[in-house]
Amino acid sequence: MIVESLFFAIDVTLPISLIIVLGVVLKRIGWINDEFAQVGSRLVFNLTLPALLFVNIATTDLTSHFPLFLIIVAGLFMLGSFVLMHGIALYIPTQFSRGAFVQGACRGNMAIVGLALAANAFGEQVLPLASMYLAALVIPVNIFSILTLYYHQSAAPSGKTVLLSVLKNPLAIAIFIAIIIALLSIKLPKVLIDTGDYLARMTLPLALLCVGASIRLHEFRASQLLYAAISSKIVFLPVVATVIAYYCGIRGDELGVLYVMTAAPTAAAAYPMVRTIGGDYHLTAAIIAGSTLFSMFTSTFGLFVLRYIGWV
Repeated sequence: MIVESLFFAIDVTLPISLIIVLGVVLKRIGWINDEFAQVGSRLVFNLTLPALLFVNIATTDLTSHFPLFLIIVAGLFMLGSFVLMHGIALYIPTQFSRGAFVQGACRGNMAIVGLALAANAFGEQVLPLASMYLAALVIPVNIFSILTLYYHQSAAPSGKTVLLSVLKNPLAIAIFIAIIIALLSIKLPKVLIDTGDYLARMTLPLALLCVGASIRLHEFRASQLLYAAISSKIVFLPVVATVIAYYCGIRGDELGVLYVMTAAPTAAAAYPMVRTIGGDYHLTAAIIAGSTLFSMFTSTFGLFVLRYIGWV
């Protein structure tokens, strides 16, 4: 049982980890560069990832498959996480670092690493479930991140600023259109679905290569704040979320999706947001790099434990 559970965990996380490491190696040998990572990340964020979410949601019967209870539990936990980390951040002496700490500890890379882990762990058939999870949480996560950064910069965000940030988000646009199509049971042309599917298949490998190419080892430094944020993001919060969800009655694929989504490393999109709004972007870059590297090991161990105790 132990060996079987270990192989399950390694089979899930090793391919993803190898592609991220490949991104690091290709960057080191000069086959790809920072421009590739920037352009590739924009392509994923603006086109291929919205296509993946659109196809998965638009072709799903939401009336019979929408995981309402899972979304409620995950949403409440996400809110609680931001409140908890915000309270902890108030004790950080440097106000400039508080917003970066909170966002780094709470805003996970669900759309890339989370989806990749879910698909590898539970098969392609779980992608509609994972996509609906992402669809329900991606907008509030972005809103809380914006509010957190503005709050800790002593500048109150206007409602217009928050609304425009959400409305211009390609993921939010794709999700909104897909939900309408799914609820109205509109049958899309096969050519549109096939085209969207081709684009969607580009998402995970390209995004993971860009994640690897964006990692800079020199950004690590001896900082208690850095490692507190990393350990909160990939260890403490996922463990607490999974235990709470299990005792709320969530089981199987739904519990697995919740774990891999909460255990995903800090989202790369956190960096440009901190640079734009204001905050310690050096700390944010280090949190993204550190959580991405260490999550390869923590996700493997977490899936091993969940499989071994029979929760997934």
